[in-house]
Amino acid sequence: MKLSVLVPAYNEVSTLEEAIRRVRTVRLPKEIIVVEDGSTDGTRELLQRLAAEAELARDSLNDLKVLFQPRNQGKGAAIRSALPHITGDVVIIQDADLEYDPRDYMKLLEPILSGRADVVYGTRFYGGGPHRVLFFWHYLGNQFLTLCSNVLTNLNLTDMEVGYKVFRSEVLKGLQLKSNRFGFEPEVTMKVAKRQWRVYEVPISYYGRTYAEGKKITWKDGIATFYALLRFWLWD
Repeated sequence: MKLSVLVPAYNEVSTLEEAIRRVRTVRLPKEIIVVEDGSTDGTRELLQRLAAEAELARDSLNDLKVLFQPRNQGKGAAIRSALPHITGDVVIIQDADLEYDPRDYMKLLEPILSGRADVVYGTRFYGGGPHRVLFFWHYLGNQFLTLCSNVLTNLNLTDMEVGYKVFRSEVLKGLQLKSNRFGFEPEVTMKVAKRQWRVYEVPISYYGRTYAEGKKITWKDGIATFYALLRFWLWD
């Protein structure tokens, strides 16, 4: 089995290199596909350097592919840009902000590797490893959106918005995704449910950030997520 790790990256110059290093420590055949999404903080220049180093190394570092978006378009658009470049059997979405730990990969992959699942979601709220205590209203908003998603999809997820999502590659490539920004999360959930792919959840650790530390998602994204759920429930 070969793993494809998709890393959308926007203004993550302080964490991206460490995130890539942690992914590389996972002892699995893999490729790392980083999509630079029009950053303005030096992320683009950092990736140009890392890509050049990987090209020169021709050994343990040549697992890295870097794609550059012409302008900032969002997480969903970054993932769509990466899809034609995937050569792995299984795809995992990895945020570049160090909130999620690649040491959880084997737990996330197990249901797929054992043949029981087509899609695996992490869950930050039940079991798993360390969980940073942060914002109550974020938690409440997440639970509301997960409830709305479950009502519309008839799934019983506990964490629809989680960043760790794993797919058999043919599943993700076959969903014909359209969302550009954080609408990726409700869209992919709705389309997976409509196609009746087998979904599992696995508890993960979570090292959340504050806004001072670079967190980007806001209440406006929550409203956009709610409308995306309705949109992709009514029209696929």
